[in-house]
Amino acid sequence: MSAENREVRVSKIKDGTVIDHISGGYALDVAKILGITGHEHQVVTIAMNVPSKRFRTKDIVKIEGRALSRQELNRIALLAPKASINIIRNYKVVEKQEVKLPTVIEDIVKCINPTCITNSNEPVLAKFRVDSEEPLMLRCLYCGYILEKADLLRQF
Repeated sequence: MSAENREVRVSKIKDGTVIDHISGGYALDVAKILGITGHEHQVVTIAMNVPSKRFRTKDIVKIEGRALSRQELNRIALLAPKASINIIRNYKVVEKQEVKLPTVIEDIVKCINPTCITNSNEPVLAKFRVDSEEPLMLRCLYCGYILEKADLLRQF
């Protein structure tokens, strides 16, 4: 493809966060776990199934005027373990980081086993060990129940 035939599919943002290299088809799920509903007073750009050199296709989420917390990054890692986070200031990337799925996930998702102690009236936060990243499998540290990506998507 010649340079004059290339087009910019997603415009630049002045300040904010760009979540790049999301697996194709998961951008809306990433937006959902970040609490983005469309009613916020910030510009959010979502590109889906964009051609990628690294993957066949990828999704991109750009959020103007927002930095992400560590817990939000951990949530993104659950759905998009190969995503990269770019912090933008004055239209330039000032920081770039790859999301990293921690070995233990705490207080992000709930165990769906109804008999798990985390679903009782006890003050116990749900904790999971990552058994596998691809396919995603999380094992509850209390009851041993295994959650898969589909289970997580139903929680967000």
